[in-house]
Amino acid sequence: MGSVQLADGVLNYQLEGPATAPVLVLSNSLGTDLHMWDTQMPALTAHFRVLRYDTRGHGGSLVTEGPYSIEQLGRDVLALLDALNIERAHFCGLSMGGLIGQWLGINAGERLQRLVVCNTAAKIGSPETWNPRIERVLREGQAAMVGLRDASIERWFTQAYAAANPAQAKRITDMLAATSPEGYAANCGAVRDADFRDQVGAIRLPLLVIAGTEDAVTPPAGSLFIQERVVGAEYAEFRAAHLSNVEVGGPFSRRLIDFLLAR
Repeated sequence: MGSVQLADGVLNYQLEGPATAPVLVLSNSLGTDLHMWDTQMPALTAHFRVLRYDTRGHGGSLVTEGPYSIEQLGRDVLALLDALNIERAHFCGLSMGGLIGQWLGINAGERLQRLVVCNTAAKIGSPETWNPRIERVLREGQAAMVGLRDASIERWFTQAYAAANPAQAKRITDMLAATSPEGYAANCGAVRDADFRDQVGAIRLPLLVIAGTEDAVTPPAGSLFIQERVVGAEYAEFRAAHLSNVEVGGPFSRRLIDFLLAR
């Protein structure tokens, strides 16, 4: 584990894999931390120098006053790359991480080589969805995070996966219960306010969009919207719910690697 000093606090990161390999940045979903990618690490570090980090408001990273914006979170990524002297990298983000990836692709494409956005959309939800959640978390604090954890299993995983893999489902959802209520609410504000529907077509990078057939949080229609608007974008869909990288770890990793290594 390492940390980078930003202007207003520290960003927690982990860098693994061969020092001479191309860098791949992994960006977590709302309510998780960098360990949501543990399933991918053995496969990815065989090919890449993998840079995982805790998004502001999560894990070991800074918690500042919210609401945040996706631009702010994207600039945190650029600051992390600058601090580690990484000129260009591949980027893979899931859900909120996919929104950060879209912002980077639109606004800082020169810093990226290839881009993967997973279980995400150009716009996720509406204020009517997000505002009551933000208010509840700020009002109830950690108790609300525990309640969200208990409700998240059915949103993040299919029923069959959760029943067959209870320890893994618990490991991931426990990340939500451990997240700072203030940080979580601030990130909910970032997701609520993000809308790249009119901008996503400006991405000119090689792009892979990954969706989960059973994803009720960000259904495949939102992923197809992105793929159809970015010239040359590829699309992959797995039988999984929202955290497809966990639920179908092997196939997800293989598809990701094939795309990133393509000539």
